[in-house]
Amino acid sequence: MAGSEDTAARVDPAPETVKILIAGGFGVGKTTMVGSVSEIVPLRTEERLTRAGLDVDDLSGIGEKHSTTVALDFGRITLGSDLVLYLFGTPGQQRFWFMWNDLAIGALGAVVLVDVRRPESSFAAIDFFERRRIPFVVGANGFHGKHPYTPEAIREALALPEGTQVLLCDARDRSSCRDVLIALVDRLIDETAPGSSPGGSPSPCSAFPTTRSPRG
Repeated sequence: MAGSEDTAARVDPAPETVKILIAGGFGVGKTTMVGSVSEIVPLRTEERLTRAGLDVDDLSGIGEKHSTTVALDFGRITLGSDLVLYLFGTPGQQRFWFMWNDLAIGALGAVVLVDVRRPESSFAAIDFFERRRIPFVVGANGFHGKHPYTPEAIREALALPEGTQVLLCDARDRSSCRDVLIALVDRLIDETAPGSSPGGSPSPCSAFPTTRSPRG
């Protein structure tokens, strides 16, 4: 009996699990990021782009894209022995934005990916999380490994609130994506530390804005 009790005492507690959204506009690299960083084979719901969608989907600047997420991407990454992140990549096309409200339920934070060639494609995602008071960090995805702008320039162009972290990253690189997720976790820890201002819970507001105005 004593041996059984000792064995039970040595069992490690189950790790904390946290739901994180990977969001952004159409073609910014969300599926690529989830696939790069996930320690399991990611779940994907991709369909090929067809001529029927040419009048609906704006392919400006992403003519090389041949498929799109129509529901969600799902992956998982373990950060240490006590924390597991469940990653939910959101669809980027405007006609699938109605799903964002459901995907946001239970999410503690988000990564908003930005294509600096088309920053306006991620304005709606930034507004979405601001309005629901869901903490987020911005990952500036360097397509073709290039980062032509500094984090400060990107923050100004996106009219981000003070304190929102902007990180240069490469959605194809696992360590780069992991660093972005760690930065988000650090923000979540800071916001739940004693003495910090509570962020509040997500708002039930379902409006999804499509434009963003710089703060005066």
